[in-house]
Parts: sequence; structure tokens; C-alpha cells
Amino acid sequence: MNKKLLAVAVAGALSAPVVALAQSSVTISGNIKMSLQQYKISNASAARAGTNTSQSLIHDDSSRIIFNMTEDLGGGLQAIAQIDWRVVPDSHVSAAGVPQDNVGGNNHVGLRSKAWGRIFFGRQDVHYFGRESDLTVKNDLQSDSISLLAFVAGAGVANGGIPIAGATRTSNIVHYTTPNWGGFTGVIAYSFNPTLPEADIGSTVRKGYAWHLAPTYEGRNFTVGYSYWNQKADGTLAFANQRGDRLFGSYRWGGFKIGAAWDKSKVTNEGGVVNAVTGSTTAARRDAWSIPIEYTWGPHWIGGHYTKANNDKATAVQDGAKMWALGYNYSLSKRTSVGVTYAQISNDTGATYTPFTGNGSLGGGAAHTALAGEDPRFWSMTIRHAF
Repeated sequence: MNKKLLAVAVAGALSAPVVALAQSSVTISGNIKMSLQQYKISNASAARAGTNTSQSLIHDDSSRIIFNMTEDLGGGLQAIAQIDWRVVPDSHVSAAGVPQDNVGGNNHVGLRSKAWGRIFFGRQDVHYFGRESDLTVKNDLQSDSISLLAFVAGAGVANGGIPIAGATRTSNIVHYTTPNWGGFTGVIAYSFNPTLPEADIGSTVRKGYAWHLAPTYEGRNFTVGYSYWNQKADGTLAFANQRGDRLFGSYRWGGFKIGAAWDKSKVTNEGGVVNAVTGSTTAARRDAWSIPIEYTWGPHWIGGHYTKANNDKATAVQDGAKMWALGYNYSLSKRTSVGVTYAQISNDTGATYTPFTGNGSLGGGAAHTALAGEDPRFWSMTIRHAF
């Protein structure tokens, strides 16, 4: 009798994990994307005299492995979680530049319901990427129009200028997405410190925060949206305060799509830092716009954008810029594609706009960063495999 009870108990213990796993699911997805690139800096500054102004390289294009977890809780409610692991196939280091795993992508845990929407805690892309261009989905990421739209490059900061919303994922975020109401959705997000881990206790600097609002309406063949960003990062350093407004939209018919994006960004100083030009704490104030266009037929895609950043109204120099990019890609299958891209930025004498990620660990390092008045350009071939 005891042996029979023991057998039943063992069978029950072994079956319990199977039942638990059946009630939840884990999916693995992502892509490996690499570009062969020839990069050149034209109109080189005198500071580069005697040095190379071009190079060939292989660079990662934001490859990633994504783990999504979902569990049905009943009543239409689900628990959700995501780990977005960024990998760099051409190097032994991670996307953070250190020889260890990097999970610096869009990571979160939360709840989701068709009736109530989705809420999660974690780290997420917000604001900086709304531009209605699909060029960099399968082509070189450095050709993205956010090279200009997401930066204020006239405020005297190296490495391509001041990134609005970090030009990357926002940390310490509470993120809510409304249900889809007949094509309308909205995002409301709050970050306790958008740039660094929270460290208020024991600190003498200002407590920071950031707000993000993004209503979007998507019709049968068009999209319109608005994105709002308001940041007051921890501390009282220069450039700590940001305000960003972005309007965007696109229209599609057949395989053709045309879009538009307009961005207005403002940066102010804290700690009594006064701008000599404005006579106030305003450090930067510039407008930018972009027109993307594309056409798809069968496995073929061709598209590009023209983007312009106007002069910064808070600086005394000419620091506007123009960028254009053109790409073609061919889908060998639903998962694998090859593409070619050409892009160039023409900086005014005081501007330092640089191809997106070109000065970071995914690009060519500090050498890719444009000095004032330089004109970076490149062509590349990209291979992408999604899974």
C-alpha cells in the first residue's frame, strides 16, 4: 500500500511541471544582421591632417535574440515578459563594449489585456524613432533619418550632438499602451531616471524624471501620430533638460508608401548655466524634418529619405545639415534578405551630425564621428536573417 502511494506521489510531482509549462509559452525570435561598409569623411577638418579619412569594415546592425514569455491568467488577462539580448557577431564583445552578455534591449515584465491594454515595467524605446521610414529594417542602420531627427548637433557636444530621449531605450520606465479603439492607440510612459540607474538616496543632486505621450491613429492605408518627450534627468548638469515634439505620418497605396516627419527639440541647462547667445538657460533649439519614400514589388524593395536639420536657434554658428539615403534590398526568402545602401550627410560649418550609431560600439568608434563641418558618407552591403 505504501509503495502504491509513493508511486502516485512521484507521478504527481513529475506531472506538475508539465502542466505548468503547458499553461505558459516561451518564444524565441530575433535577427542577425551585418553590414560590409566603406566609410569616408569628405571635407575633412584640418585636425585630421596626416590621418586616414576612410576605412572599410564589417559592423553589426543591432542583431538580437528575443525571448518572449506569455502566461494566460484567465478572464482575458495575460502575464508578459521579454528579454531582448543584443549580440555583436563580428566581435567577442557585447553591444555594451565589454566581453560579457548584454541584455540592453527592450526588456520588461507586465500584464496585457485586450480590454484594458498593456502595462509593464522595464526599459523601452520611446519617442526618438518615430519617422515613418522602413529603410533600416533590412538595410544599414547607420542610414537612418534619426541621425538628424534624434540629435541636436549644434550645442557644442561631441559624438554627433545631444541625443534626444537618449536616442536609445529609456530605463526605469513604467509603460502603458491603450487598447486599440478603432485604429487609435496611445502610449503613456514615465521614467524615474531616463538615463542611469536610480540613485536618489544619499544623493545631493536633483531627482530626475521623464514623461512620454504618443497617440497614433492607423487607418486602412495611412498612419498619423504624435510623440511628446519631457526629460529632467538626475542632477543639475548642462543639457539635463529636454523637450521633444514629433509629428509623423504616411500614406500607402499598392506597393508605394510616402511619409513625413517633423521634429522640434529643445535643450535647457540647469545649475545656473547661461547660454551666451540666448542669454538664458536655453542651450539648443532646432527643428528638423524628413520625407521617406519607398516602393515594394514582389521580393524587391527600394526606398530612401531626404532629411534636413535647420540651424540651431541657440547657437551663433551655422549648424544645420542635410542627409539623403537610398537603399535596395532583395528578399531571398521570408527570413533572409540582402541589401545595398548609400547615405551621406552634408554638415554646415558648425554642425557635427554623424550617421546613427556610427560613433558607437555598433559602428566604427570615435573615428566615425564627424568634426564640425565634415561630411560623412558611406555605401554598404547588408545581410539579414530573421528567425
